[in-house]
Amino acid sequence: MNEKQAQTLGWIATAMSVMMYVSYIPQIMSNLSGHKGDFIQPSVAAVNCTLWVIYGLFKKQRDLPLAAANMPGIVFGLIAASTALL
Repeated sequence: MNEKQAQTLGWIATAMSVMMYVSYIPQIMSNLSGHKGDFIQPSVAAVNCTLWVIYGLFKKQRDLPLAAANMPGIVFGLIAASTALL
């Protein structure tokens, strides 16, 4: 795989990852409607995504697709976990 193909694949994977974390929106809506979901999985996802974002941004050669793919997981994971607890 050449560099351009790898970069294209990285951004496609980034889009898929963002869609995966945006899928927390129905759980958040259910939580806010009183049908509480579990808080553990989105909490662990938020921690995992935080670690990947730090890794992607602070390694010698930044990996922006990796960081961008995991940033929504921090936000949506924390929102899903907190609404499950409230």
